[in-house]
Amino acid sequence: MRKTTAVIALALPLALIVSWRAVAHHAFSAEFDKEAPVTLKGKVTKIEWINPHAWIHLAAEQPDGTTVAWMVEGGTPNTLLRAGINRNSLPIGSEINVRGYQAKNKSCEPACKANGRDITLPGGGKAFMGSSGTGAPKDGSDPRDR
Repeated sequence: MRKTTAVIALALPLALIVSWRAVAHHAFSAEFDKEAPVTLKGKVTKIEWINPHAWIHLAAEQPDGTTVAWMVEGGTPNTLLRAGINRNSLPIGSEINVRGYQAKNKSCEPACKANGRDITLPGGGKAFMGSSGTGAPKDGSDPRDR
């Protein structure tokens, strides 16, 4: 009986850690809508260079001249570095274009959310900013899908 209790006592914390990591790194389809593509143009307001996904915040310009706050999810910081995007690539206030997919929950509180697929950087260069193998549409953005 003691052996069973010891095994449970050791396995339970491990199971909690593993399940937390599975929830933290979600599949594309859990949060984003492949039927809701967006193209955003605006100025970078903040960068969150964190795991498991980096976030680029921007003030996207609307046709009427107003701006809407967006949070665009990218791949891991390591994925972005391999694509040629680093902390210095996106200075605050720089103009970028992002193509991606809007969140299923179309709420824009505190900001609208999207999963970024590709980005046009301030200098005109383009890079893939998504992550592969997460269920995102094969839309030609990921060089490994070609």
